[in-house]
Amino acid sequence: MPDQTKPFGSPGTNIARGGKSLYGAPLGILMLEARFPRVPGDMGNGQTWPFPVLYRVVRGASPDRVVCNAAEGLLDAFIEAARDLVDLGAEALTTNCGFLSIYQRELAEAVKVPVATSSMMQVPWVQATLPPGQRVGIVTVNSSGLTPAHLSAIGVPADTPVRGTENGVEFFRTLIKAEKTDLDLALACQDVVGAACELVAAHPEVGAIVLECTNMPPYAAAVREATGRPVYDIYSLVTWFHAGLRPQTF
Repeated sequence: MPDQTKPFGSPGTNIARGGKSLYGAPLGILMLEARFPRVPGDMGNGQTWPFPVLYRVVRGASPDRVVCNAAEGLLDAFIEAARDLVDLGAEALTTNCGFLSIYQRELAEAVKVPVATSSMMQVPWVQATLPPGQRVGIVTVNSSGLTPAHLSAIGVPADTPVRGTENGVEFFRTLIKAEKTDLDLALACQDVVGAACELVAAHPEVGAIVLECTNMPPYAAAVREATGRPVYDIYSLVTWFHAGLRPQTF
């Protein structure tokens, strides 16, 4: 006789739970509104992640407004977008710009789920790994815009050594100032690596580097090679963050 066993067991013993619009992507990403290329490794490229994610673009949140003007006037828009992602099915949120650390408390309070606004949240963790006398340094897209308020909002010491790419030839003017929509990847890499090398030259006590900008992971390996320091970025933060949402089954 044919096997009459049901593939899902007996009725009432294997119930699929509803309540969301989308499934299988527990992490939501709040995106800035921009048109520059997002290559693999960039947070805004879906192929960067080894798991599905949900994206939501926050209209009006240009990189220049967020990075150079402390996201002034955008809190309500980010909260609305964050709530929308949670309503769709996100169980935790992160953001597409490290400068949104300034809204860490407000976003977490508004959505009532875990929120990780910035790769710079790793600074205290990485500091705990370093031997005495060494410090964590930050490479940012814009050092002049990274204020003590951005750092204190996520528990990063105000005197943390920082270098930016704003004086470079490609990275800042394409991603933040939107002077063009094409990106020369070699020149962008030179800008990021150059800022990292300036950082360790000025602060030889820097024993590890955190890349603030979510567009910098494609250049992390080059920074590691040039400086000889461990490098952490939004990729290392988000993969750790997601691991708590979906722990590995052994």
